[in-house]
Amino acid sequence: MGQRDVNVQDEVSLAERLRERIRRAGAISFRDWMQAALYDAREGYYCRPDLPRWGRAGDYRTSPERSPLFAATFARYFATIYEELGAPQVFWIIEAGAGAGHFAEGVLETLRRWYPQVFAASRYVFDEASEDARRRATLRLAPFAERVEFRRLCEIETASVEGIIFANELLDAFPVHRVRMCDGKLLELYVGLNETGFCWVEAEPCTSRLQEYFARPGFDLFEGQTAEINLEAADWIARAASVLKRGYVITVDYGAEAAELYQAPHRTEGTLRAFHRHQFVDDPLAHPGKQDLTTSIDWTHIRSAGGEAGLRTVSFERQDQFLLRAGILEQLERRVAEMRSEAEDLVLRSSARTLILPGGMSDSFQVLVQKTVER
Repeated sequence: MGQRDVNVQDEVSLAERLRERIRRAGAISFRDWMQAALYDAREGYYCRPDLPRWGRAGDYRTSPERSPLFAATFARYFATIYEELGAPQVFWIIEAGAGAGHFAEGVLETLRRWYPQVFAASRYVFDEASEDARRRATLRLAPFAERVEFRRLCEIETASVEGIIFANELLDAFPVHRVRMCDGKLLELYVGLNETGFCWVEAEPCTSRLQEYFARPGFDLFEGQTAEINLEAADWIARAASVLKRGYVITVDYGAEAAELYQAPHRTEGTLRAFHRHQFVDDPLAHPGKQDLTTSIDWTHIRSAGGEAGLRTVSFERQDQFLLRAGILEQLERRVAEMRSEAEDLVLRSSARTLILPGGMSDSFQVLVQKTVER
């Protein structure tokens, strides 16, 4: 193949590459379609350097971006875990799906300023799939370069870590399978093509794990119901548990128990959502690579996966409840005491309210804390 052919291939859009794949091999699972839409190396939503994803100009704002108190409060909580683990010589903090580094920056700043012993022992591992996000994080975390390494969780040796594995809004971004109950039979929804573009196609499940998922008590679908199955979230929990020698897996995300996800009448069409510029998009199959795709987490499944992997649930609560218990108000007052102006004070207090007041974003998020079982 000549250089001109390579260049022409590079110019083919992700949508066209997906269409050609379907024309060539037939309909593909939504899991594979979503994997490409979000993580294609060149045009995947999370990998594109030309697409604003964070902040007001992007498609979403996570808690670390809304308030510095989010990371500061977790840093305070991490410091208590450090003491509980007996002040290990090397205290690992592994952040998976670490984005552009907002949370890492806040944690490391707080530890350096208020918990210097913990900071001195900390080894912060930044696990992020997107090259664009890693590039942004490298610049943001330059002041902490001696404490930070960029590395994937899958590259870390089994049972080698004493510390914390943390993930904020990671599990909801894993690609999912979609299924539907038809005439008492579980079918999988694949992505095919029709005269107008991408479309849904029903067929036999591509893996027996989908039937096994709904073979458990309380996981029944009613006739005509559509649902999503996030097998990779459970796999990730198992991998995180395997890396820990002693410590905690802390996951923050939005979701519900299995009974609410699969038995509530309003869940007829599942929880798959597409976003662009903070607005819902009607068709999740439109514009692959240009819009965010997400689903709600099945916390019943995640806790069960943790138990099977040797983790014990320490706590599971709404994000606002966790932050209050972990000391967000103390962090607020500590920072307010250092404010140089009333305007800075107002901004900080306003950001705190978005995290803890009823009706704020924390109402929709939960924090799951799991701990290794003593061997």
